[in-house]
Amino acid sequence: MDVGWPLRDLGRRMTRAAVMLDSRMRTLTAQPEEGAATAEYAVVLVAATGFAAVLVALLKSDAIKTLLTNIVKKALSV
Repeated sequence: MDVGWPLRDLGRRMTRAAVMLDSRMRTLTAQPEEGAATAEYAVVLVAATGFAAVLVALLKSDAIKTLLTNIVKKALSV
């Protein structure tokens, strides 16, 4: 059973949205040099926020909690 598919699907959609946003921002700028840095920062912030959302969703899952708990227990029992 593949429990990670919703996160991969979300990641793909977020990546696609970031690419589309970047493409749109580049199309709308009359002179690419003006505002390009701001648009790039905006795309990076959108991507970083999406990545953080995926990490939070992943870390809240029971499977990951169990995995991390077992790793810590094993490390402490040595």
